[in-house]
Amino acid sequence: MESTIQNRRSREEPRPCIWMQAEVVGKKTCNRNYNCPECPFDRAMKNMANENKRITKAGRTQRGKRGSIISWKDKLKELPTWKRPCIHNMKGHIDFRACTNEYGCADCEFDQYFSDQYTVIATVRPINYMQIKGFKVPQGYYLHRGHSWLKIEEGAEARVGIDDFALRLLGPLDRIESPLIGKEIYQDQPDISVYRTKNKANVLSPISGVITSINPRLRETGRLANDDPYTEGWVMTIHPKNLREDLKNLMINRESERFMGEEVEHLYDLVEETAGPLAADGGYLGHDIYGSMPQIGWKNLTGLFLKT
Repeated sequence: MESTIQNRRSREEPRPCIWMQAEVVGKKTCNRNYNCPECPFDRAMKNMANENKRITKAGRTQRGKRGSIISWKDKLKELPTWKRPCIHNMKGHIDFRACTNEYGCADCEFDQYFSDQYTVIATVRPINYMQIKGFKVPQGYYLHRGHSWLKIEEGAEARVGIDDFALRLLGPLDRIESPLIGKEIYQDQPDISVYRTKNKANVLSPISGVITSINPRLRETGRLANDDPYTEGWVMTIHPKNLREDLKNLMINRESERFMGEEVEHLYDLVEETAGPLAADGGYLGHDIYGSMPQIGWKNLTGLFLKT
């Protein structure tokens, strides 16, 4: 079943307000994740802009700073068409794209396309797993040696995420970020960023191509991937650039099984060298390896296993 994201206040750092970006006001940041309908400042600015428009139509002039307020849309319409930023660019969702529809988003085909891709969480069907010394390895998925995964879907699309091993290695994440929709990424490049408190790490992309959708929930709740790495915790979908060649550098099924077994053995050795006799959970490593044994070192873990 598909589910739509509910508007929530972002946990990320405040970003420039739309009114500031349009240069209607000076310094003003947004701490509501651009949920303008629920923003008192946005309502107040719209009321002032509408009042000034009525006064101007009546042939009168409003004096002072208040009288100079116009809507952010009218302000941006003063620019040449090719310089007018799309609202999704202003919100930080995509790279620069010019608005050619006079900010009439309701009639904009791109706005509809973007809304479909960005605000609807895709459903990924349940899958079968292999258990490799306590770690889940999905059948039918391709694995990258940097512990990202790739699932080929209908319509020449590929879904990308982070595997169970890496997520248990790093523990519960605060957020996971990917490049914006429309960006071109490349195999073996550190295109996915993960954050835990003050720690950051990059995950290598398993494939080259253009990003067609992202999972925005991970920007606020990274541990969703920890809870469900191969379904609800997907990171992005890609339109592949050269799928046949990229797949030659990935592993699947038996190759993945052998690789994961070697990685787990490597991890056991590292834990015992650093922290002494292994603290086991039912014979297997736990779900927050870094949190349980921080003395191993965040950079040490990410460098050795994420290949960054």
